[in-house]
Amino acid sequence: MSSYDFPDDLLHTQRAWYTAYRQLAQEENPSQTTVLRRTLQRLSVRIATHPYWATIPGRAPAARMALRQQTWAPVAEEARR
Repeated sequence: MSSYDFPDDLLHTQRAWYTAYRQLAQEENPSQTTVLRRTLQRLSVRIATHPYWATIPGRAPAARMALRQQTWAPVAEEARR
């Protein structure tokens, strides 16, 4: 797998997406689920339209997967605590 130098703001946004997703999965309050879904949509747009993707033409799908893999471990570890 290639190594990518993701910008800090992109890493932070992907981690925030995972955190919101986990919260949504555990939420029972309908009004709060609406807020979390909107948060996920906003974060998804921010991730998908980040200028970083324009710097790696032709390799964006692999880079997106690498971003997910790189940010998943810290979020999963934090959730276990």
